[in-house]
Amino acid sequence: MEKKSLIYFESLGCDKNLVDSEVMLGMLNQEGFILTMNAEEAEAIIINTCSFIHDAKEESINTIIEYAGLKEEGHLKALIVVGCLTELYKEEVMKEIPEIDAILGAANYDRILEAVSEALAGHKYIRFDSIDNNPEVFINRTTETTKHYGYLKIAEGCDNNCTYCIIPKLRGKFRSRKMESLIEEVRFLVDQGKTEIILVAQDVGKYGRDIYNKKALPELIQKIAEVEGVHWIRLLYVYPEDVTEELISLMKEEPKLLHYIDMPLQHVDDTILKRMARKSRQESIRSLILRLRDQVPDICIRTTFIVGFPGETEEAFQELYRFVDEMKLDRVGVFTYSREEGTPAYTMDHQIDASLSMKRKDQIMLLQQNISTEKNRSMIGRTIEVMVDGYVPDDDIYIGRSYKDTPDVDGYVFLESDETLLSGDYVTVKIVQANEYDLIGEII
Repeated sequence: MEKKSLIYFESLGCDKNLVDSEVMLGMLNQEGFILTMNAEEAEAIIINTCSFIHDAKEESINTIIEYAGLKEEGHLKALIVVGCLTELYKEEVMKEIPEIDAILGAANYDRILEAVSEALAGHKYIRFDSIDNNPEVFINRTTETTKHYGYLKIAEGCDNNCTYCIIPKLRGKFRSRKMESLIEEVRFLVDQGKTEIILVAQDVGKYGRDIYNKKALPELIQKIAEVEGVHWIRLLYVYPEDVTEELISLMKEEPKLLHYIDMPLQHVDDTILKRMARKSRQESIRSLILRLRDQVPDICIRTTFIVGFPGETEEAFQELYRFVDEMKLDRVGVFTYSREEGTPAYTMDHQIDASLSMKRKDQIMLLQQNISTEKNRSMIGRTIEVMVDGYVPDDDIYIGRSYKDTPDVDGYVFLESDETLLSGDYVTVKIVQANEYDLIGEII
């Protein structure tokens, strides 16, 4: 058998990008390519890029330039770039960084074998199909997340066209995956030892609208819950207008569906929401949060806000500040507005100074830190289920997550145990201490 080349893979950006990377790795693995964790010994390097905001673009470009340097000083024969950055800057990337040997559009990750083979053979390879292309989904992906949880990308693209967002230009229109394919992939993930299934897409709540003519997320969740071996189901990126009564009822009735929802709000001042082309308004948002808390009393609500959006007056910012103070959401992330060329907001009047945007971000984050401390202290004395994520030998302590904690996003539950625990174990824990973001518990 012909010896296959050593491949180094760098996946940047969001969890949805990570799924694409895992598909590519699975394809390479099936063909006998060998994955290395040392870029300097690789014969081919693949970078799956991100360009959602300015900082992500900068990280992607710097990563490409860093690895391009290995072509002169290492074993590197082929540098392959794929993903959102290439979709946004097709010509510029190849022109400015000639060390790149192959480039694939965001919808062409299923062509990775061709790209690698051509690049290793010394040929330039460029492939850009329509961003609305639906690559064949390979469920036998090489899962790069930890052993016990996995992301399930249920749709691609987005139709919301928020004025600050470049995603529709990078990923195309909203396209749901067929339910049968998703359930097959869930079974595959469970076979890989994953018991927490995390549903992701640009817009999870609209799942099914395009292929089933209805919002079919509750039906999909029910089918996932029926798969033996699934223990937790977590929802990310459900827009407020898509939180239906059927979904809320399912959250109450289906024990595998965690009482957790990531619900991007972005702002609450109605004028700013309108300028953002968001569909919800503050009154409906407040009403939804109260309804969720009434029907699912222990629900954990996570959201994100953008400060410094064009036209955000001091009054509009104070409206947001009051909302955060009054509603006391469990998890809040704050971003300063990133002015992205090609979006409607890029040319809007009343752009906000970056230093003022950062000041506003710090104000909200300080407020939320105090809210988070209060929320965590209210957990002291409660008994909850915790999934073990890992072990810190220097401190002789285990790290876990509760239903309130999305991997790499939220906090942790730290545990001491006389018995050996394994990553992926579920344990019953009594919370005994709390700080701003993390909890400390004792195993019962």
